[in-house]
Amino acid sequence: MVSPILLIAIPLGLTFCIPLFGFISKQIAKFIPVLGMLFNLVVAISLIPQVMEAPFTVSLGGFPVPFGINLVVDPLAVFLAGLIALVGLLISIYATYYIKKGDTQSYHMLYLLLLVGATGIVLTGDIFNLFVFFEILCISSYALVAYNRDKPGIEAGMKYLIQGTVGSGLILIGIALLYGQFGTLNIAHIARYIHSATPLSVFLPMALLITGFGVEAAILPLNAWLPDAHSSAPSSISAILSGIAIKMGVYAVIRIIFTLFGAHSLLHYVLFIGLLTLLVGEFAAFRQKNIKRMLAYSSTGQIGLIIFAFGLASAMGIKGALFQITAHAFAKALLFLAVGYMIYHSGSMEIDSLAGMGKKIPLVSIAFTIGVFSLIGFPPFVGFASKFLIVKATLAQQDLLLTIFLGFVLLATVIEGAYFLKVIQTIYFKNNKEQENQPQHSTSLAVAIPICILMVLIIGIGIYPEMLNKILSSAASMLLDRGGYIRSVLP
Repeated sequence: MVSPILLIAIPLGLTFCIPLFGFISKQIAKFIPVLGMLFNLVVAISLIPQVMEAPFTVSLGGFPVPFGINLVVDPLAVFLAGLIALVGLLISIYATYYIKKGDTQSYHMLYLLLLVGATGIVLTGDIFNLFVFFEILCISSYALVAYNRDKPGIEAGMKYLIQGTVGSGLILIGIALLYGQFGTLNIAHIARYIHSATPLSVFLPMALLITGFGVEAAILPLNAWLPDAHSSAPSSISAILSGIAIKMGVYAVIRIIFTLFGAHSLLHYVLFIGLLTLLVGEFAAFRQKNIKRMLAYSSTGQIGLIIFAFGLASAMGIKGALFQITAHAFAKALLFLAVGYMIYHSGSMEIDSLAGMGKKIPLVSIAFTIGVFSLIGFPPFVGFASKFLIVKATLAQQDLLLTIFLGFVLLATVIEGAYFLKVIQTIYFKNNKEQENQPQHSTSLAVAIPICILMVLIIGIGIYPEMLNKILSSAASMLLDRGGYIRSVLP
């Protein structure tokens, strides 16, 4: 068996090898993230059979649990590590073409560090290292948002940095309060004894942790940084922020609520916050004329839907949330990659500037259309499978209030369809006089490969969602089985 530690160690080591390879050839250096994520994808896939039998832990430094640093390898962790590697791999291929200006070596190093942070978040078994990996992800993200070093990018990066720093401070205070009470940082160890503490002494650290991680998750009202960050960052970074980074904030919030605190009484609030985030995100997206800001607000809405599904607290609801994480990661990565290529050719982020792209760059326009159809939830795309599961899980609760909430979810989907179909109309049915006589552009191989793979994944999983059923069902069951998590970690 390949050690799960390598999922963190190899990409981290490769990060610091990029300058060395850069001395040999910058062309070699830009492919290092591709190799790192390809390795992680293979390792994650190889771990699936073992975690499907039973989750296990790996201790670092020879210290036994709960005293040492340990990784918890369960179906949820392996699935998310694989998703991070797959999406990270495809975006890194795209970046070999797209990132040409500026300090490209720094870009690729920061990009790999971001993915190391994301992978560490889903694998770590102690709350302090959850914070450490979270900081690795966030600090890399701040720098990458400002990568273009123009005024909008620096302003967006600073706004993200300020909000993120406040969030990090809240997390650190929450961790300190928990350590002061329980004398341990291990998630399972704290979870075992947390119900022996007074409710008031637990509520404050829980509120601090949820708020702190909620900033990265872009949960309303903590999402002010997101639209500027997405619209100012290079499109490859917008893709990884939306496809992966904000999901890590969601993962941390959910792991804290379900596993660390076992706070099922909060789930009604989680449902409401998820629904509110969904509606505000979709209404805000509807009003945008800048395509990247539209996609950013759309991501806020989709995060709301994911939070809503987790709030159902049923095996089917959590499975639907994980399916939606997958569907959104693929679709939003595809949309940002497609839009990045369109902006590269049009020179503008305005939706009207995309007129005629259907004729000018047909492959990329088709990719955009498939990503949109999946996000809206049209069959046979993966977005339909995830949304159908969430609807089914909501109706299975047989609760009048939840049925009303579901009506608002469907309203948000209609709004989403309205603004996205307007963009598709612009791409295919409006003419751009400046580009009318220009010939079709052949799509670069480094662009065509990732967008074609993403299209195949969106359609393939949409047609045959059963390929993910087993691991997602196990992941959902493990998240609900708090006692099972504790027993799998502690001797």
